[in-house]
Amino acid sequence: MINYSETELNEAKRQIASTVHKLKETVKTLEGKEQSQRYRSQITLAKRRIVEFTLALDLIEEKLMN
Repeated sequence: MINYSETELNEAKRQIASTVHKLKETVKTLEGKEQSQRYRSQITLAKRRIVEFTLALDLIEEKLMN
């Protein structure tokens, strides 16, 4: 197992949080489009990535607390 420094973990957390924010905005935009059904696969992918990145954030946070 690789040991990451606190600085590396905090930077990863910052970058992932930024990506989650952008993905949420993307979902809002795509869902707000007139023919949002055309973007169903992109919306689904973005929502899945939000869940996965949120899980990664939780794991990073857990690692920082230990």
